Amino acid sequence: MLENTIEKKSKKIIEFFKKNSKWLILIVGLILFFVILEDVLDEEIHEFDNAIYSIVSKWINEPTTIIAKIITTIGSSYVIIPVYIISVVCLWKKKIGKYIGVNLIIIFFSNQLLKNIIQRPRPEGFRIVEQSGYSFPSGHSMVSMAFYGLFIYLIHKKVKNPIIKWTYNIALSLLIILIGLSRIYLGVHYASDVVAGFCLSISYLLLFTHVIEDNI
Repeated sequence: MLENTIEKKSKKIIEFFKKNSKWLILIVGLILFFVILEDVLDEEIHEFDNAIYSIVSKWINEPTTIIAKIITTIGSSYVIIPVYIISVVCLWKKKIGKYIGVNLIIIFFSNQLLKNIIQRPRPEGFRIVEQSGYSFPSGHSMVSMAFYGLFIYLIHKKVKNPIIKWTYNIALSLLIILIGLSRIYLGVHYASDVVAGFCLSISYLLLFTHVIEDNI
């Protein structure tokens, strides 16, 4: 009797997490973002940032720097805008193309707004490349997560072949992570900028995809 009760409760808990996983991840992402933001404003995040950079900096060499520059470019407007234009041309008869554009505009201006409100200076002393503007949250991280993350969502929803689906989605997921790491490696962002950007962006993306879910 007791075992049956425990089993039923366990099933209910599992079902609850399955049904509400999207909202739980969204809430966790927002909580983490605001926790990091509080530490940034109170200047209590340096130990974390220094620890992550000390790990990343061990990989600094000429070949890795070339790769990091290429990866970081994939998260910049030089690549994202052409990818967006190609997507719109290919999907111009469908609403998907419009949603890709709306998504890009929202996340870009949200990032710029936050940067100008928080005004955290960029790291000094170990930049491999020069970058203007404020540091928190990372624009490359936020935009890449929202932009390429939307493609992950669309592929997961539309592509039937499981091998193609998971190959593309794993590749895009790794790309997003590498773009964030490249910003730390190149010395233009603190680790907290990148992590906070990812957390906020994935929360936003879950909300955005929920809104458009029935229209694509």
